[in-house]
Amino acid sequence: MLFRQLEYFVAVARERHFARAAESCYVSQPALSAAIAKLERELNVTLINRGHNYEGLTPEGERLVVWAKRILAEQEAFKAEVAAVQSGITGTLRLGTEPTASTTLALPVGAFCSAHPLAKVQVRSRLATKELLRQLREFELDAVIGYFGADDHEGLQVVPLYEEQYMVVSGDQLLPPGTTMTWAEAAQLPLALLTPDMRIRQLIDEVLGRADLVAMPQVETDSIASLYAHVGVGEWASIVPHSWLRAMPVIGRARAVRLVSPDVRAQVSVAIHAATPGSVAARAFVSAATGLALDSFFGEPVVGGVHRVRAAVG
Repeated sequence: MLFRQLEYFVAVARERHFARAAESCYVSQPALSAAIAKLERELNVTLINRGHNYEGLTPEGERLVVWAKRILAEQEAFKAEVAAVQSGITGTLRLGTEPTASTTLALPVGAFCSAHPLAKVQVRSRLATKELLRQLREFELDAVIGYFGADDHEGLQVVPLYEEQYMVVSGDQLLPPGTTMTWAEAAQLPLALLTPDMRIRQLIDEVLGRADLVAMPQVETDSIASLYAHVGVGEWASIVPHSWLRAMPVIGRARAVRLVSPDVRAQVSVAIHAATPGSVAARAFVSAATGLALDSFFGEPVVGGVHRVRAAVG
């Protein structure tokens, strides 16, 4: 069995099409098909249901694709480990993030790139939580920053980064006087929110549901930039993490007020695959991210637009 055979097999499972799989592997379709047929003979099983076209994986193929992804990920991890010993961490860290957490992403990414200047980072920031976790578990991502429930930890190493609090951001004319408002009051505003498949939206719905309230947003989007633009025109309000204001401060007549009654907080963490030794770049990213005192940084008032992240002490 060769790594190349496994690569071709995983490509077919991913593309669900022999020609597209061959193109993604930069080989001819006959060469790809021959390599997979040889793999089936070596294992003495049929891995792919074939008719005139690809018709899905057999049960044996479904099992092998899980192992193949793991084997290929370990191969890449070993190659990266050797390269790191020789010249430092290189290659590309594939990083996924919840949309709202993407507003704070530059801080840990900056720390990682400063420590490892030969490395690159590729960010995916518009995927739902379920898809982020799937891609992480299937070695399509190296690390994910987001919210992780107790049921999300299986097979992962999850490390806390900072705790979010929640604010209402809107034009001044929509907000009451003062620096706080209740969740019940916020539910009555014309809202623009992220879509229900995003974890922060699920948290908002859960908090309001406990008070027998329902969020009825007039606008739903899967984009933080779109959300910011809608709030900026002054006709809508949104519920966002307090950390958002560091990267996207309110301007003009807009302002932010703290949500209370209840005082809701959520843990934002970084997760990597628990397999050992795992990705050297992923481990280095976790080290860089946790070396920042992000809880302290986000807890400081926003003054003058200048913020510094302090390294954690001890």
